[in-house]
Amino acid sequence: MRLRALKRALCLMFVAVLVMWANPVTAIASTAGDRIWVQYLAKSDPRSTVRVAAWQALLSSAPEAAIAQFVESGYDYAVKLSAERKARNMDFAKRVLAAFTAEFAPEVHKAASYAVNSRDDADRERFANGGFEAAKQRDTAARDAQGEQARALVEADRAFVRNLAVNDPGAQVRVSAAYATRVGANDGDLVDFFAAGWAFGARLDLETHRQLGADNDMRWRAALNRLVEEAAAAEKAAREASDEMAEQAKAAAVRAWQAVGEQTTPARSYWGDAQRHAEQQAANWAAVYAAAVAATGPNWAAIVAPAEAGQSTWDAERAAAAQQAQYWNELLQQARDGEQRVRAEGRSVR
Repeated sequence: MRLRALKRALCLMFVAVLVMWANPVTAIASTAGDRIWVQYLAKSDPRSTVRVAAWQALLSSAPEAAIAQFVESGYDYAVKLSAERKARNMDFAKRVLAAFTAEFAPEVHKAASYAVNSRDDADRERFANGGFEAAKQRDTAARDAQGEQARALVEADRAFVRNLAVNDPGAQVRVSAAYATRVGANDGDLVDFFAAGWAFGARLDLETHRQLGADNDMRWRAALNRLVEEAAAAEKAAREASDEMAEQAKAAAVRAWQAVGEQTTPARSYWGDAQRHAEQQAANWAAVYAAAVAATGPNWAAIVAPAEAGQSTWDAERAAAAQQAQYWNELLQQARDGEQRVRAEGRSVR
């Protein structure tokens, strides 16, 4: 197993050298871009198996080869592992722990903390299948018995949440807000929304954003790296072609670089949209934070910290999306440069 891995790493390094020899600017940019992207995944991907695999690649003794292998196949394998029950239960418990605070949802927080820190997978299984809901019900019962949050509600609070149900940029927050203000909802439903439902929906929206971006980008990136290698090889072949084959080889190299440029199209569009979405989320959380600190009472107090963190987190997501958009735009330019470089060697190529 280790011998096969070593051979694969050496092959990847050899391919990288060939690509750099043929087109050093593109190869270096692609390698650096992959490293930046894997660093983002290591810190931010919502799936623990993906984060671990990304860190392993970054910390490898041969990081360039390990990162290339992660992009090519390691990411897909880590995603498959994340779907296994044990990993899925752990990720769920961590997600709940991050959203349900000890101050405003003590029973859920305690149960989630126990599940996360337990050495027994069965504890996380029990938490995911009944334990979480039971803890939520205990928190709800305690809030209902105390009555302070329900008494603090005013019509402006309901109007704010009704607006979220229609206009919040996050789909999960909209669903949660709609449930809290549905026909037949009571004050307890609205209190639950403020206490933890809002933050939990926001957490799901953030993770969905990150996971969708990761899945899309890795699919495009793996294909791009293959196309760059093919284009570099085609350009090299065109330079070395005999006079009889020169025009045909140059035409093939032009098409290969054009394929690289075309591969950037969906990624450039996606990351432009993702950047705008993150800007919208950051602005939304800034408005929520301003409303929370201006309000009084225990309900709004529960959303102050999540709103402040939400603004900061989505600002970081906006920066990450902008970085990815720049990466793909640079690759488009490099593909155009490669095409022009080939054409410059023979003006008759079309």
